[in-house]
Amino acid sequence: MLTLPDFPWDSLAPAKERASAFSDPSIEGEAGRGIVDLSVGTPVDPTPEVVRAALAAAADAPGYPQTYGTPDLREAVAAWFAARRGVPGLDPAGVLPTMGSKELVAWLPTLLGLGEGDVVAFPRVAYPTYDVGARLARAVPMAVDGLTALGPLTPATTPKLLWLNSPGNPTGAVLGVEHLAKVVAWAREHGVVVASDECYAELDWRPREAGSTEPPTTPSILDPRVCGDSHEGLLAVYSLSKQSNLAGYRAAFVAGDPALVGRLLEVRKHAGMIVPWPVQRAMLAALGDTAHVAEQKARYAARRAVLRPAVEAFGLRVEHSEAGLYLWATAGEPSRVTLDRLAARGLLVAPGDFYGASGREHVRIALTATDERIAAAARRLG
Repeated sequence: MLTLPDFPWDSLAPAKERASAFSDPSIEGEAGRGIVDLSVGTPVDPTPEVVRAALAAAADAPGYPQTYGTPDLREAVAAWFAARRGVPGLDPAGVLPTMGSKELVAWLPTLLGLGEGDVVAFPRVAYPTYDVGARLARAVPMAVDGLTALGPLTPATTPKLLWLNSPGNPTGAVLGVEHLAKVVAWAREHGVVVASDECYAELDWRPREAGSTEPPTTPSILDPRVCGDSHEGLLAVYSLSKQSNLAGYRAAFVAGDPALVGRLLEVRKHAGMIVPWPVQRAMLAALGDTAHVAEQKARYAARRAVLRPAVEAFGLRVEHSEAGLYLWATAGEPSRVTLDRLAARGLLVAPGDFYGASGREHVRIALTATDERIAAAARRLG
């Protein structure tokens, strides 16, 4: 029988109840009442009009869409990688739309044909779905904090699949080009498929030097500085949920090695795992418009500028958090203690133990609340 861990967010019910009951008459108006939910990275801002218009225009869709995605959508993804990620020459044959990125993360080991005894490695502090995906395939999940943690390799212990996550969730850490290149070289030496979850790439908070020729986003596993002239053995996973407020659309894609993508496509055609036609048209519109992405990034930057100093004033130390939608913070105490202290102020956050034992003294604080609620959180922490 397949055994999966309990869904971690279900354990937040008591803290949510306590935060919801918050009331402080010394803080005027709505800022002094009710919950500020910073536990989940779900967008709260409007879906861009250019995307909604494309969705509406494609609403008359009586026929089955293409599992592979339309050629113009796959070409748009390739063009986006060239313009935004520093990846020229991505073969559109190596692009496949998916029903959100979580779906692909959960099912990739199965889609690749992994099974009992096959090792799936992923970061020690990580989003829980990497572990769940290995379990769904009945493979062996292995949390590691670096390649050396794998120890001396044998045929039985060499991973069949290695997950990277940059910018990281929950930590917001960014893996640099040199680090990624070492991982790719190691993986190719040992015949390991590398899948890199990069869905926060557009939300990079690191300062840019004047005149920099670096791409405007975080480095990709498909960057030629990382992998040379070939994408063999590599997959990059990306979502439009964060940059374009499309979480409700389930709009994402995987790109890289055409041979690997072909294997995924073959299974997905049989399984009926198809992105709806109106969503494919909406994705095309979103990829072609950079203005709404810049606008959304500016919103999150403003919220981050309000929330981070308040979190630090409350006595938490923010670590990493170089990119993405979260502050990874610690008070040097068990994460559930910090969770309760924040719930007493009406704030709900995610305890770090959701993301593995190494996160047990941290909490993840999301930037995904309205300006008003972020301001309310800052006042309560101050």
